[in-house]
Amino acid sequence: MTDQEVQKVDQIINAYSNGNSNLIHVLQDINTEFGYLPEQGLRRVSEKMTVPLTEVCGMATFFKSFRLQPRGRHLITVCMGTACHVRGAPRIVDKMEQDLGIHEGQTTDDQRFTLETVNCVGACALGPTIIVDGKYHGQVNLKRVDSLLKEYE
Repeated sequence: MTDQEVQKVDQIINAYSNGNSNLIHVLQDINTEFGYLPEQGLRRVSEKMTVPLTEVCGMATFFKSFRLQPRGRHLITVCMGTACHVRGAPRIVDKMEQDLGIHEGQTTDDQRFTLETVNCVGACALGPTIIVDGKYHGQVNLKRVDSLLKEYE
């Protein structure tokens, strides 16, 4: 982290005056600011809030909303709910992993794409459903994967 980023973490910590009871709020704000929780930021939180690093990391890894690695510019979320699953979502994930050279939960080396799966997005009638940067794409098939990836390159 740069000195400016460390200062931003300090500002976030200082915004909460009630000490350790605000650990989750501090982590949420850091995650929002940086898009993930940088390791050095977690260490700084531990130091400044006098909370054991194991407790800070435990909190950071317990909640799925926290990320420990930066996301790519484009977030691809593939629904793996029952309706999407039976309509081919696992094959779509396999193709995306192959095309992007990453596994689910990872980000491409060029920081362009992050691939995630979720249990359900509530769009069962459109399945298989893929969400890219918040935009829903329904009835996706293997042929459509290539055009979707090109659209966001």
